[in-house]
Amino acid sequence: MKKFNKVASVLSLAMIGLGSNASADSSDPIKIAINEWTGQHVSAHISGSVLKAAGYEVEYVTAGAVPQFAAIAQGNLHLQPETWGNNVGEIYPKSVENGDIVVLGLTGLKPIESWMYPSYMTEQCPGLPDVNALIECSQLFAAADTFPKGRLITYPADWGTRSKDLVNNAGLPFEPIAGGSEGAMIAEMQSAYKTKAPMLVMFWEPHWVHTEMDFEWVQFPGYTADCDTNPEPGIYPDKTGDCGFKQANISKIVSRDFETNWPGAFKIMEALSIDNATQNALLLEIDYNKRELEEVIAEWMANNENTWKPWVAAAN
Repeated sequence: MKKFNKVASVLSLAMIGLGSNASADSSDPIKIAINEWTGQHVSAHISGSVLKAAGYEVEYVTAGAVPQFAAIAQGNLHLQPETWGNNVGEIYPKSVENGDIVVLGLTGLKPIESWMYPSYMTEQCPGLPDVNALIECSQLFAAADTFPKGRLITYPADWGTRSKDLVNNAGLPFEPIAGGSEGAMIAEMQSAYKTKAPMLVMFWEPHWVHTEMDFEWVQFPGYTADCDTNPEPGIYPDKTGDCGFKQANISKIVSRDFETNWPGAFKIMEALSIDNATQNALLLEIDYNKRELEEVIAEWMANNENTWKPWVAAAN
């Protein structure tokens, strides 16, 4: 109870600190997109909690990682604080170009996305993490329903098809199997890890799994802008689209009218920054220790006034 009393007093002070700028802002709720993974939930709820502390009404709205961009461009959603720039579909770049979506800057996270495998697989395939060794050892990763191809767990279907595209472009001996959700992917990782079973999965960092299980990243040829047209930089000299994955910039984005409707909130979101260490620690509490997200975020707010109060002050 003391923790939550402290949160309440902190939020009250922050609301007072916003001062006259609040009168310039719309009283309409700021609608924040909620995607399918817990890291994004953390970024969204930190953002929402800071905005609430500054006196704004906030709503959290479930939205798919790619479909959300149409809603933001149309002004039906207003804020997405964790946009992974390498999984955005076609609407996003067009909407940024024409001004329907405004990029506020980087969130602060330093991401990695690629295929990874448990470190114990190196004993069975000593050439790892090189992708060519992975290809030679593909049958080690096979399951009854994929043999002779290796089994590759990919992102849920509505997160995009990058792994499937790479497999098809390069003709790799793997069968992509879409994960049902982040939770389902993690459950399968944990199950394999306990029995030291073979596993290959498309995944990302930051994430708490990297503090609990030892996974290594497959080393692909680096991504180049001309990979889809130039065969030289990829795995094979006669194929295109066979480079490694383009690594994301993770940005904060808002709808076109956000600055006009909520000028103070716009400045707060420009100032807000979340790093890997912060997100990993909160993810560990939520996903591994099974604590409620709202409780963990409230605790973080109470213990980190020196971090977020300057963001609120930016509105002044």
